[in-house]
Amino acid sequence: MFSQLHKVAKQVNNVIIGKELQIRQALACLLAGGHLLIEDLPGVGKTTLAHALAISLGLKFNRLQFTSDLLPADVVGVSIFDREKNQFIFHPGPVFTQVLLADEINRATPKTQSSLLEAMEEHQVSAEGQTRKLPAPFFVIATQNPAHQVGTFPLPESQLDRFLMCLSLGYPDAAAERALLLGEDRRALLSKLPALMQASELLQAQQQLKQIHTSPALVDYVQALAQATRQGDVFAEGMSPRASLALLQAARAWAALEGRDHVLPEDVQAIMIPVIAHRLRPLKSVNGKASASADLLAQLIKRVAV
Repeated sequence: MFSQLHKVAKQVNNVIIGKELQIRQALACLLAGGHLLIEDLPGVGKTTLAHALAISLGLKFNRLQFTSDLLPADVVGVSIFDREKNQFIFHPGPVFTQVLLADEINRATPKTQSSLLEAMEEHQVSAEGQTRKLPAPFFVIATQNPAHQVGTFPLPESQLDRFLMCLSLGYPDAAAERALLLGEDRRALLSKLPALMQASELLQAQQQLKQIHTSPALVDYVQALAQATRQGDVFAEGMSPRASLALLQAARAWAALEGRDHVLPEDVQAIMIPVIAHRLRPLKSVNGKASASADLLAQLIKRVAV
């Protein structure tokens, strides 16, 4: 089952050129059952990556463009009075799908952003006094522009903590950019992509993930990393228990993609920055400038003994 995910990665690599590591991380995120946040400048392929993943995994998806005037009802749905039936009928919003592509999520107001919290955590929506289950599997793949750009509202910590991973694509290297310039249009490529998996197969792979062994010593290592983030004056707040669980689950997914039935410390180290960096606020500064959480985590990984 996990071998199918390698075929998915290869297909997505043909669309998003030169980003093999980020694509592998994104697949590990979805295999672990988590939501994915892709943060970068406009035009580097964030939305294209989300589309390619959803299509290749054979998942039903809706794309919702987040704007400052978007309302919570535009996300979860609204009840409209039906004169013939003489009652209110609920019309499900775009969130009722297997993959919600939340494009430029930080351009919406905090009120609209918070409308996704219940869906992301509990895979359900409470509206009009009734709770409705979402399809399985359910993922939010969100893109956001850098916070310094005009018209953005920063995501609160409670929202960021619900994203299993946060990735950044960055600019392509010279060879990859040349292949993009000379190659076929990305939208045309997306329209030709076949579905390499079905939703039931992905659910089965997620179930198999529970069989990936984690030794007590490995759990000790994860706890030591979590404790290191909570001590000293490096971060404003340390890793939450939810973050520790996310790190362990993502490490299982990474080990599975590596073809192993057990988790190694190297799996935890490989996946820790995309899983944890967006959850922490650094306090430490160098030459008057705040250090990035990713840099501080890289130093922390070197300090904590395996």
